[in-house]
Amino acid sequence: MLSRLFWLPIALALGLHGCSGDPTEPTLEDPDLTVMFVGNSLTYTNNLPGLVETVAEAAGYAVETISIAGPNYGLGDHWVTGTPRTIREQRPDVVVLQQGPSTLAESRAYLVEWTDSLARVAREVGADPALLMVWPPDDPDYSFGAVYASYLAAAEAVGGTFIPAGMAWVEVRKSDGTLALYGPDGFHPDLLGSVVAAMTIVETLFEGSVRDLPPNMTPSRRNPDIRMPPATLETLVGAVQRAVERYARR
Repeated sequence: MLSRLFWLPIALALGLHGCSGDPTEPTLEDPDLTVMFVGNSLTYTNNLPGLVETVAEAAGYAVETISIAGPNYGLGDHWVTGTPRTIREQRPDVVVLQQGPSTLAESRAYLVEWTDSLARVAREVGADPALLMVWPPDDPDYSFGAVYASYLAAAEAVGGTFIPAGMAWVEVRKSDGTLALYGPDGFHPDLLGSVVAAMTIVETLFEGSVRDLPPNMTPSRRNPDIRMPPATLETLVGAVQRAVERYARR
């Protein structure tokens, strides 16, 4: 995958390990946006940043992504393992922040607190902070509404962009409950779930961009292909458009 990756193992106390899926291929000379993802396994499962590049290209936009992700990471973990330094060095246009569902009161407070800290760093370099709403475990004891409330609170606290990927999942399930969005563990996304998240990100950043996506998206760079039946694409496009129209904040 082409997006620049900075892996954050839990044992790493200082600094970052950087690697690229293909260090010989040049970065885009003049991207429409450079987007940095700051998250955990919900970001790196299925290469969400690479999927964003694929969807954006299919919609007619050039997006360069940078991914800083570690297993089980919250935003506070990113603060102490060098992410602020990387934001300052890379100077992206948008910093997309993501942690777990954050449905409990204490985890919501943690999300809001560290969103504020990282948003301040993003704005130092002229970047817009954005909150990527994820989804709860596939368990009736957890609700999408609680995830929505936590991420919206964090976005509103910093005047940032709110990307309602979790609500797009809700809209997909309303339209076609047979589509698998969760992976085998009932929490991490299936590939289709990550595609829905990628489409939601692109539609939020570039309004109206998913309307004419083709069912087969083959990127010119080394990013994931996306292929699905036209009927499935129609379901996803409608769900993403409804979610962004109703819930996104820019």
